Amino acid sequence: MLHLNDVTLRIAGRVLLERASLHVQPGVRYGLVGRNGSGKTSLLRLILGELHADAGEVRLRATARLAAVAQEAPGGATTPLEAVLAADRERAALLAEADHAQDPHRIAEIQTRLADIGAHRAEARAARILEGLGFAPEDQRRPLASFSGGWRMRVALAATLFLEPDFLLLDEPTNHLDLEATMWLEEHLRTYPRTLLLVSHDRDLLNSVPEKIVHLEGLRLTVYTGGYDSFERARRERLALAEKLRSRQEGERARIQAFVDRFRYKASKAKQAQSRLKMLERMEPIAQAAVEPEIVFSFPAGAVPPPPLLTMDGVRVGYGDKVVLDRLSLRIDPEDRIALLGANGNGKSTFAKLVGGRLAPMQGELTRARGLEVAFFAQHQIEDLDPAASGIAHLARLLPQEREEQHRARLARFGLVQHKAETPAGQLSGGEKARLCFALMCVTAPHVLILDEPTNHLDIDSRQALVEALNEFPGAVIVVSHDRHLVELTADRLWLVADGRVTPWDGDLDDYRRWLLARTAPESEPSRPSPEAPRTSAAERRARLAPLRAAARAAEREVERLVQERDRVHARLADPGTYDDGEAVAALRRRERELEALIAEAETRWLDVAAEIEAVEAA
Repeated sequence: MLHLNDVTLRIAGRVLLERASLHVQPGVRYGLVGRNGSGKTSLLRLILGELHADAGEVRLRATARLAAVAQEAPGGATTPLEAVLAADRERAALLAEADHAQDPHRIAEIQTRLADIGAHRAEARAARILEGLGFAPEDQRRPLASFSGGWRMRVALAATLFLEPDFLLLDEPTNHLDLEATMWLEEHLRTYPRTLLLVSHDRDLLNSVPEKIVHLEGLRLTVYTGGYDSFERARRERLALAEKLRSRQEGERARIQAFVDRFRYKASKAKQAQSRLKMLERMEPIAQAAVEPEIVFSFPAGAVPPPPLLTMDGVRVGYGDKVVLDRLSLRIDPEDRIALLGANGNGKSTFAKLVGGRLAPMQGELTRARGLEVAFFAQHQIEDLDPAASGIAHLARLLPQEREEQHRARLARFGLVQHKAETPAGQLSGGEKARLCFALMCVTAPHVLILDEPTNHLDIDSRQALVEALNEFPGAVIVVSHDRHLVELTADRLWLVADGRVTPWDGDLDDYRRWLLARTAPESEPSRPSPEAPRTSAAERRARLAPLRAAARAAEREVERLVQERDRVHARLADPGTYDDGEAVAALRRRERELEALIAEAETRWLDVAAEIEAVEAA
């Protein structure tokens, strides 16, 4: 399908590839990985013919249909459905010709070709793709001009998927998607029947979709079999083996050099010494493996108020007279890790603004802990940075009383060290801008972090650093992210924002994924009576067991969480210093009693569900 042979590529004098080779097999799904700035997007542009190699050969199969997502979002009065259908130019041209063709032979040829390319099923297929990416049926027929840029980019992605080219190139396709659309896309690409080259920093996507991983590092391309986790293991083993061989060679070189130094001027050994010198010259040095510096993030750990940080009782919230969310009765405590589920437009941002104090309740009671500080991260903040100002300058505007050394220390928490702290924001990469926004959001030493799609510009190593920093943060975290890996490693509670409510999701992300895919799956044909009755009953039993097992897992996790919180309360009550504050002690005692009741209730639910599971399994 594609052959890169000894390719060298330079952009503005900077070498991105040097004598790199890659052979892409037809029908295989590849993932392309590498740190930000390593040249992944430039490699895609090279394949697309937008860039030209400085040396070497780029050869693509002549008959291959190549496609990538358009960089500009479609717009105008065209509807999403029309835009997706129009992407297939052959179909559009044949349909237009069919309306005016007079020659019976040509009409027959047109109809045959339309049947061959599935033209009459195209509208249903396009609608399914759009629905999977989050467009409700009524939205598919609205003008594109009425959608935001992010939604129009979803249409561009849908149009490319609809084409099903022989060679599909996708560069960070999840950046404009929510978790729900990302789950659908993962399932769609996992069975893509042609050649795929996917650039992504989403670990779950890279584990599920590609059959091979291409790693861009050190100006070269290395192919590994399997998904991302397999690649990581194989690369670690390769680096360890290379280091072992290098160490062994260094020892051998030292031993030979010692012999030469000792006997070079001794007549009886001079010939042997010269022979060993030649051996040293022929010995190709094994270079030490280039280890990229570790990325570490650190959110400030100020004094967090005692629980609860925030409670809602019958809260209603919205804009003007429009109610977005209603009947909210929820509680947020220190060390809560909450992920908000639900499609875009369901009210996740409204809920975040409510928690952050940017929206007041229209009805109900919302109580905050005294002195509660909430920090936001949202994608628009990256666009709002002053492109001419450095990180130090941004912090100086917010904290003029602090010295430059203190500003540098704040930036260093998120990997912006030395010259990066002095670089104008307009010259920083997307990931570096995101890190700067993390530093800016923490100027108030927050007790609650609200992160809306924090990983869009972060590479995999930076995402892992974010996971570790969030897990070490002593306050509460509310995250909205399409990165399933981030959600699974940081969130212990899932709240579903849908139908004007925010409710706990009784299950894990696997359950949520199955529920979503079941909703977007095309309706199957009516089933026919089958003589295999035992199989049907087994299927029914599995269907009944799935939600029960999900509920059991949720109850078990809830018990574990409550017990951990009770242990923390006990630890604080055991600390003599706690008793200097009578109000804090009283609050801890009340919370202790609440937790005992909640634990008993959760354990009862757990046992009840376990009994139901046993009954269904025995049936």
